[in-house]
Formats: sequence, structure tokens, C-alpha cells
Amino acid sequence: MTRKIILTVLLFVPGLLSAAGGTSLLYTTPHINETDRAAIQRGARIFVNYCLTCHSAEYMRYKRVADDLGISEDIMKKNLMFASDKIHEGMVVAIEADDARRWFGVLPPDLSVIARARTREWLYNYFMTFYRDDKSPVGVNNATFPGVAMPNVLWELQGWQEPVYEVHTNAEGEEERTIVGMKLIEPGKQTAKEFKQTIRDLVTFMVYMAEPAELERHRLGFWVLAFLFVLLMISYALKREYWRDVH
Repeated sequence: MTRKIILTVLLFVPGLLSAAGGTSLLYTTPHINETDRAAIQRGARIFVNYCLTCHSAEYMRYKRVADDLGISEDIMKKNLMFASDKIHEGMVVAIEADDARRWFGVLPPDLSVIARARTREWLYNYFMTFYRDDKSPVGVNNATFPGVAMPNVLWELQGWQEPVYEVHTNAEGEEERTIVGMKLIEPGKQTAKEFKQTIRDLVTFMVYMAEPAELERHRLGFWVLAFLFVLLMISYALKREYWRDVH
């Protein structure tokens, strides 16, 4: 009994640690359909244009993306391969590691499995909650990841926003400010609705990238269920045939 309790607690420890060290999320994440190929294609275009300049995704190969999404190699090379001309290579970063450390102070992490490490909800809120902060070395901050070292690379699409605070008094009688929302102060190229769709597509691609085999599992799953249904019918018919004299 004690062993079962310990195992149960251990299963929940990662989630408890994540919740303890995390920030409350401001936005409800829209439905992410990791099998929506059109959304994944749009997200891939956003990823290679805005993310791949600093972040790598070396565990995902261009060839795998092309095959999974039904994209020809010529179209892939022309529209989605800006950091490499070899389709069998991983999605390597365009920036040099030394330059990244000098500019940002840290080496930007590889994003191959970031959706599994951070969750789709966290990623959606992260991209949605950049705001201008003159006190930050990079000129921006993030409500989901305070103190972020990454600039807002999507600012031209989203525009600039500032946080909306709620002031409350803590147990010691001191006033504290909590970010409860975002206010757009300078529009970008996209409307708020269009930008939300852009982030949704980007997160969809990152969720696919973290587990590309899911597309194949969904395709095979239909045929497996169909086979099991046919097998059930045959097994039931055989059962009736074998036992008809008994009944």
C-alpha cells in the first residue's frame, strides 16, 4: 500500500513543481489540432522566418516536414529552407553560438521538443504576452516568462502592448501589482484576430514538431480500428458457429 502511495505522489511531482514555479496564464489557448496540415504548413513558414534565425530545431529534418505535409522538395527549398540547402539536414540555426551568447547573454535553446517541455498552453501565452519594457536590456519583457532575454521578434505583426496591472495588498500590508491583461498601444501589421491565428498556427507547428509521429498514428489508427471491428464480426460469427449445437 505504501509503495502505491509513493508511486502516485511521484507521478504528480513534475506537475506540482511546474505549477509552483510557473506564472498564471492570461489567455485561454484556442484548440490546437496537431493533425491540421494546413495550420502546420502556415506555422512552419512562421517558424523558419521568425524563430530559426536564433533557435535551432536540429532533431527535426526538412525532409521529414516535406514528407509529412505533402510538400515537394523544390517548394520546400524555395519557401522553407533559408538556413540550409540540404533537405536531409536538421533545421539548424542560422546564428553562430558565440554571437548569440554575446548578443543575448545565453545560447537560445533548441526548440525541437519545446512543446512537450513547456506545453502548448504555455507557448501560446508566451508569444501573446510580450510587452514593452524600457528597463529590460532587450527593451521588452514577458508576462508568462518574466525577465526573458529574447526580443519580441513578432512585434511587427502584433505591434507593441503594455501590461494592465491590478493592485492589491499582501499579508504584510504592502501593495503589489499583478499583470491581469495586455493593452495594445501601437498596432502592428495584423489585427488582433489575425495575430491570434498566427500564434495558433505557430504553436500547432511546434506541437507537431515535438512529436511528428502523431500524424502517422492518426492515419494508421483508423485502419487499426477498422481491422479490429472486422475481426470482432468474424470472431462473433465463429463463436456462434462453434457453439450452436451447445445452445
